[in-house]
Amino acid sequence: MAVLIFANGVIEDVDWIRPYLSPSNFIIAADGGSRHLLALNRLPDVVIGDMDSLSAAVREWLMKTVVKQTVQFIAHPPAKDETDLELALLYAVENFADEILLFGALGGRLDQTLANVLLLAHPALVKQPIFLVTETERAWLATDETKIQGKVGDIVSLIPLGGDALVGETSGLQWLLRNERLAFGLARGVSNVMTSEIATVTVEDGRLLCIHTRKMQDARRET
Repeated sequence: MAVLIFANGVIEDVDWIRPYLSPSNFIIAADGGSRHLLALNRLPDVVIGDMDSLSAAVREWLMKTVVKQTVQFIAHPPAKDETDLELALLYAVENFADEILLFGALGGRLDQTLANVLLLAHPALVKQPIFLVTETERAWLATDETKIQGKVGDIVSLIPLGGDALVGETSGLQWLLRNERLAFGLARGVSNVMTSEIATVTVEDGRLLCIHTRKMQDARRET
């Protein structure tokens, strides 16, 4: 089982998400992220947030009498310290020990996009496997050893978060690192290339944002 969270960012085409919608997966909508589920015609199990981003059409869809028995609403006041997505992630880690897949975290306002990416480093979330997913990309936080499964020619970027990161060793990448420090604020770790179907990265100190990018045609073929 996986937990799927839908944020209110930009998803231009939702069809690639359909293979993730297994009946066994638990689905959380962070407020306006419900609109993506309406486009997919898949009800969330939980809607969480201050409910200020629900359009009339989405609200009507969620509030139908038959729906009230299946969708749980967890409302928070607008004057709060957390974003709706942060609340959804915290709810997920408090109630599940499963992998979390995050959709719709990018696009729209730059401040929201940056905050959504940085939530991967939230102190309450770093122990949970959380993956930010787009049609061609998957991003996650690595603090020890991580494995990337893909195809030769895929792009892998390693970006330090919150300070420098010491990379003990990498394998399966065109430009190998061994006991090298990636400096926070520099772009040295961007756009490495996979030379095998499995690459590994070992982090000895610090935190790395790992971003695996597939070619569009490969991503669509796999979904």
